[in-house]
Amino acid sequence: MKEEWTGNLVGRMHNAEVRQEDIARKLGCTKAYVSMVLNGSATPKGGRERFEAAFEAVLAERET
Repeated sequence: MKEEWTGNLVGRMHNAEVRQEDIARKLGCTKAYVSMVLNGSATPKGGRERFEAAFEAVLAERET
C-alpha cells in the first residue's frame, strides 16, 4: 500500500516540474529505484526524510 507522503511528494514534484531523474541524481540512485519508492513497491527506512530533502535540494539548486 502506498504511503500518503509519496502521493503528496509526487503532486509537489508535478507542480514544481521536478522529474524523478532529478530526485535520483540528488539521492545518488537510479530513476527505477525512485519510481519503486514513489509507487509503493519499496519502503526504505527514512525514505520520506531523504526524498523530501532531495526534492528541496533540487528546488534550492534551481534558485541559484
